[in-house]
Amino acid sequence: MKLELLVMTRRVALLATLGATAAALSGCMSSSPIWDAHFGDAVRTVTQMQIIDPHAGEHTPSTPGVDGKAAVAAQDQYVKSFQAPTATVNPFVIGIGSAGGSQ
Repeated sequence: MKLELLVMTRRVALLATLGATAAALSGCMSSSPIWDAHFGDAVRTVTQMQIIDPHAGEHTPSTPGVDGKAAVAAQDQYVKSFQAPTATVNPFVIGIGSAGGSQ
């Protein structure tokens, strides 16, 4: 009889502890559905604010663009800058490491 009472007491204590833990944790989960419902709203808002004309492909753009000759010249200069990059000279190292120094 004492053993059954001890087992019953432990089960009640365990259930009470689990119930208290579940009640405490349920308070932490109330805001998650609200956050999930608004996930990404800030990014979508900023993206829409950065679009000048969302229907630009449907009509002629209202802002003047670059003419064809200027665009071709700019593209050619861009390609040339990678084919033969300009050498940079550091003015603070003039004469250091040059050949023919005095010995």
